[in-house]
Amino acid sequence: MSDLILPERLKLKPTVEVIEQITKPPEKDEEKATLLPTPSGYRLLCSVPQVSKKIDGTELDLERPDFYAKQEEHATTVLFVLKVGPDAYADKTKFPTGAWCKAGDFVLVRTYAGTRFKIYGNEFRFINDDQVDGVVDDPRGITRA
Repeated sequence: MSDLILPERLKLKPTVEVIEQITKPPEKDEEKATLLPTPSGYRLLCSVPQVSKKIDGTELDLERPDFYAKQEEHATTVLFVLKVGPDAYADKTKFPTGAWCKAGDFVLVRTYAGTRFKIYGNEFRFINDDQVDGVVDDPRGITRA
């Protein structure tokens, strides 16, 4: 248990034990698609592109250690928009020219933006519609400064 000090009448529920941990993703594409949550309100569901293990600009075939590749994914400024929430870009006062991006776009955001979560080891983020700083056609070569 924990070191929490609770009032006398308050008791914590017994902890739930994990019987079986699911570590293998579904094999069918239809099943995989149902795992993605639907963004609510003005949020966008984005995936984090995986960072290449090969280090660009080197003559040798050097690779990043897993730790650094994961650190770079965590701090990325490039996201891929998967789904757009029902209220995203609906405020005509805030977005007089319309939506800043759509599903299928690569967008630039601030480092560490959004609510991070993983599904079977792949990182996703919910970001607000106004957190998009720009749209890019080809994100290759873009790194954070």
